[in-house]
Amino acid sequence: MSTQSLVLTVALVLISGASRAEEPTQRMKELQELEHQTQALVQRRAGETQIANGFHLKTFRPGADPIGSKLFPPELIMGHQEELGVEEAQRTAILKEIEKTQGHVLQLQWQMQAAMEQLAKALDVPKIDEPNALAQADRLMTMERDVKRTHLGMLIRIRNLLTDSQRAKLSELRAKSQP
Repeated sequence: MSTQSLVLTVALVLISGASRAEEPTQRMKELQELEHQTQALVQRRAGETQIANGFHLKTFRPGADPIGSKLFPPELIMGHQEELGVEEAQRTAILKEIEKTQGHVLQLQWQMQAAMEQLAKALDVPKIDEPNALAQADRLMTMERDVKRTHLGMLIRIRNLLTDSQRAKLSELRAKSQP
Protein backbone atom coordinates (compact mmCIF):
# COMPACT_ATOMS: atom_id res chain seq x y z
CA MET A 1 0.00 0.00 0.00
CA SER A 2 1.54 3.32 -1.03
CA THR A 3 1.74 6.30 1.25
CA GLN A 4 -0.80 8.10 -0.92
CA SER A 5 -3.22 5.15 -0.64
CA LEU A 6 -2.73 5.08 3.12
CA VAL A 7 -3.34 8.83 3.31
CA LEU A 8 -6.53 8.51 1.29
CA THR A 9 -7.69 5.54 3.38
CA VAL A 10 -7.04 7.47 6.59
CA ALA A 11 -8.88 10.51 5.22
CA LEU A 12 -11.89 8.44 4.21
CA VAL A 13 -12.01 6.71 7.59
CA LEU A 14 -11.74 10.01 9.41
CA ILE A 15 -14.30 11.75 7.20
CA SER A 16 -16.76 8.94 7.69
CA GLY A 17 -16.20 9.09 11.45
CA ALA A 18 -16.52 12.86 11.74
CA SER A 19 -20.25 12.83 12.28
CA ARG A 20 -21.17 13.36 15.92
CA ALA A 21 -24.38 11.38 15.40
CA GLU A 22 -22.42 8.14 14.98
CA GLU A 23 -22.29 5.61 17.75
CA PRO A 24 -18.96 5.48 19.64
CA THR A 25 -18.66 1.82 18.68
CA GLN A 26 -18.66 2.72 14.97
CA ARG A 27 -15.85 5.23 15.52
CA MET A 28 -13.95 2.56 17.44
CA LYS A 29 -14.37 0.06 14.59
CA GLU A 30 -13.07 2.65 12.12
CA LEU A 31 -10.14 3.47 14.38
CA GLN A 32 -9.39 -0.24 14.79
CA GLU A 33 -9.40 -0.78 11.01
CA LEU A 34 -7.12 2.24 10.53
CA GLU A 35 -4.74 0.96 13.21
CA HIS A 36 -4.75 -2.51 11.62
CA GLN A 37 -3.90 -1.09 8.17
CA THR A 38 -1.17 1.12 9.59
CA GLN A 39 0.35 -1.72 11.61
CA ALA A 40 0.29 -4.04 8.59
CA LEU A 41 2.10 -1.43 6.51
CA VAL A 42 4.68 -0.76 9.24
CA GLN A 43 5.30 -4.49 9.76
CA ARG A 44 5.65 -5.10 6.04
CA ARG A 45 8.13 -2.25 5.69
CA ALA A 46 9.99 -3.22 8.88
CA GLY A 47 10.41 -6.75 7.56
CA GLU A 48 11.88 -5.40 4.34
CA THR A 49 14.19 -2.84 5.97
CA GLN A 50 17.79 -3.67 6.62
CA ILE A 51 20.33 -1.49 8.35
CA ALA A 52 24.07 -1.65 8.48
CA ASN A 53 25.32 -2.93 11.84
CA GLY A 54 29.10 -2.83 11.61
CA PHE A 55 29.93 -5.19 8.72
CA HIS A 56 26.73 -7.18 9.07
CA LEU A 57 23.27 -6.38 7.79
CA LYS A 58 20.62 -6.81 10.43
CA THR A 59 16.97 -7.23 9.48
CA PHE A 60 14.29 -5.77 11.73
CA ARG A 61 11.79 -8.33 12.93
CA PRO A 62 8.16 -7.43 12.20
CA GLY A 63 6.14 -7.05 15.36
CA ALA A 64 9.09 -5.85 17.43
CA ASP A 65 7.72 -2.51 18.58
CA PRO A 66 9.40 -1.17 21.71
CA ILE A 67 7.26 2.01 21.69
CA GLY A 68 3.89 0.53 20.76
CA SER A 69 4.26 -2.14 23.42
CA LYS A 70 4.11 0.60 26.09
CA LEU A 71 0.88 2.11 24.73
CA PHE A 72 -2.64 0.77 24.31
CA PRO A 73 -4.88 1.30 21.29
CA PRO A 74 -8.30 2.68 22.24
CA GLU A 75 -10.13 -0.27 20.67
CA LEU A 76 -8.33 -2.67 23.02
CA ILE A 77 -9.46 -0.63 26.01
CA MET A 78 -13.02 -0.27 24.75
CA GLY A 79 -13.22 -3.94 23.83
CA HIS A 80 -12.43 -4.91 27.43
CA GLN A 81 -13.83 -1.95 29.34
CA GLU A 82 -15.96 -4.03 31.70
CA GLU A 83 -13.11 -6.42 32.46
CA LEU A 84 -10.80 -3.44 33.05
CA GLY A 85 -13.34 -1.62 35.21
CA VAL A 86 -13.25 1.50 33.04
CA GLU A 87 -15.15 4.22 34.85
CA GLU A 88 -17.54 6.57 33.06
CA ALA A 89 -15.15 9.50 33.52
CA GLN A 90 -12.33 7.50 31.88
CA ARG A 91 -14.61 6.41 29.02
CA THR A 92 -15.69 10.00 28.40
CA ALA A 93 -12.12 11.28 28.50
CA ILE A 94 -10.93 8.57 26.08
CA LEU A 95 -13.72 9.37 23.62
CA LYS A 96 -12.88 13.09 23.83
CA GLU A 97 -9.23 12.32 23.06
CA ILE A 98 -10.23 10.21 20.04
CA GLU A 99 -12.59 12.89 18.72
CA LYS A 100 -9.99 15.64 19.23
CA THR A 101 -7.37 13.56 17.42
CA GLN A 102 -9.71 12.70 14.56
CA GLY A 103 -10.54 16.38 14.02
CA HIS A 104 -6.91 17.44 14.04
CA VAL A 105 -5.74 14.59 11.82
CA LEU A 106 -8.54 15.28 9.34
CA GLN A 107 -7.32 18.86 8.95
CA LEU A 108 -3.78 17.61 8.48
CA GLN A 109 -4.94 15.08 5.88
CA TRP A 110 -6.50 17.84 3.79
CA GLN A 111 -3.31 19.90 4.07
CA MET A 112 -1.19 16.85 3.18
CA GLN A 113 -3.26 16.16 0.08
CA ALA A 114 -2.81 19.75 -1.08
CA ALA A 115 0.93 19.55 -0.37
CA MET A 116 1.15 16.25 -2.24
CA GLU A 117 -0.55 17.82 -5.25
CA GLN A 118 1.87 20.77 -5.14
CA LEU A 119 4.86 18.42 -4.95
CA ALA A 120 3.53 16.32 -7.85
CA LYS A 121 3.08 19.51 -9.87
CA ALA A 122 6.61 20.62 -9.03
CA LEU A 123 7.92 17.24 -10.25
CA ASP A 124 5.83 17.24 -13.43
CA VAL A 125 8.06 19.53 -15.46
CA PRO A 126 10.90 18.78 -17.88
CA LYS A 127 13.48 20.43 -15.62
CA ILE A 128 12.69 20.19 -11.90
CA ASP A 129 13.51 23.15 -9.65
CA GLU A 130 15.29 21.10 -6.99
CA PRO A 131 15.18 23.65 -4.13
CA ASN A 132 11.45 24.20 -4.71
CA ALA A 133 10.70 20.47 -4.94
CA LEU A 134 12.67 19.74 -1.78
CA ALA A 135 10.92 22.58 0.05
CA GLN A 136 7.55 21.11 -1.02
CA ALA A 137 8.70 17.67 0.15
CA ASP A 138 9.80 19.14 3.48
CA ARG A 139 6.35 20.67 4.01
CA LEU A 140 4.70 17.33 3.22
CA MET A 141 7.02 15.37 5.52
CA THR A 142 6.45 17.88 8.31
CA MET A 143 2.71 17.27 8.04
CA GLU A 144 3.26 13.49 8.05
CA ARG A 145 5.34 13.92 11.20
CA ASP A 146 2.56 15.99 12.75
CA VAL A 147 0.03 13.21 12.06
CA LYS A 148 2.29 10.66 13.76
CA ARG A 149 2.97 13.03 16.66
CA THR A 150 -0.75 13.69 17.12
CA HIS A 151 -1.52 9.97 17.17
CA LEU A 152 1.31 9.28 19.63
CA GLY A 153 0.13 12.13 21.86
CA MET A 154 -3.38 10.66 21.92
CA LEU A 155 -2.05 7.23 22.90
CA ILE A 156 0.06 8.76 25.68
CA ARG A 157 -2.85 10.78 27.06
CA ILE A 158 -5.11 7.71 26.95
CA ARG A 159 -2.48 5.61 28.74
CA ASN A 160 -2.18 8.28 31.41
CA LEU A 161 -5.94 8.01 32.05
CA LEU A 162 -5.55 4.35 33.06
CA THR A 163 -4.73 3.00 36.50
CA ASP A 164 -1.72 0.77 37.14
CA SER A 165 -3.95 -2.30 37.39
CA GLN A 166 -5.72 -1.43 34.12
CA ARG A 167 -2.37 -1.08 32.33
CA ALA A 168 -1.20 -4.42 33.74
CA LYS A 169 -4.41 -6.13 32.63
CA LEU A 170 -4.12 -4.61 29.14
CA SER A 171 -0.55 -5.89 28.86
CA GLU A 172 -1.81 -9.38 29.77
CA LEU A 173 -4.64 -9.15 27.23
CA ARG A 174 -2.27 -8.03 24.49
CA ALA A 175 0.19 -10.86 25.30
CA LYS A 176 -2.62 -13.43 25.10
CA SER A 177 -3.82 -12.14 21.72
CA GLN A 178 -0.39 -12.18 20.05
CA PRO A 179 0.57 -15.35 18.15
